[in-house]
Amino acid sequence: MTTVLLSLGSNLQPQHYLQRAVAVLRERFGDIHVSPAYRTPAVGFDGPDFLNNAVMLDTELPLIELDAWLHAVEDAHGRDRSGPRFSDRTLDIDVVYYGDLVVEGPKNLRIPRPELKHAFVLKPLADIAPGFVDPVRKLTLAQMWREHPQYGQAFDTVELEGQE
Repeated sequence: MTTVLLSLGSNLQPQHYLQRAVAVLRERFGDIHVSPAYRTPAVGFDGPDFLNNAVMLDTELPLIELDAWLHAVEDAHGRDRSGPRFSDRTLDIDVVYYGDLVVEGPKNLRIPRPELKHAFVLKPLADIAPGFVDPVRKLTLAQMWREHPQYGQAFDTVELEGQE
């Protein structure tokens, strides 16, 4: 089994879509850990605020199969990939960590995800997996979060049904 950390986000009916995503992940993987959801401004474009959270799960699925399955979940929940990369979305689920694997490609698959520089990715991950060690930086997520420029700032938390 491999421990996987996912980053989830939505800015179109975000409570609905994040709740659905958590339900689908729980149905497929069983016992998962879900972070609080945080409201943050859109990054890279003007749009409604996002809700972002994180999920930690264990799986035997190989990375490429997991990534394809997550893309299918996004598509099943109305994800439109026809627009610009930075745009409104019903659901975005990214594999941020897949055990201690470091990957560059294929396509846009990069592990660990470069979006870790954003508080909306790092904070929820540090909430649920503070002792997880980044295979590149060799720091725990808690250490990385403490070093982040937004550490200590208040974040608007939104309750999602099915959170743990």
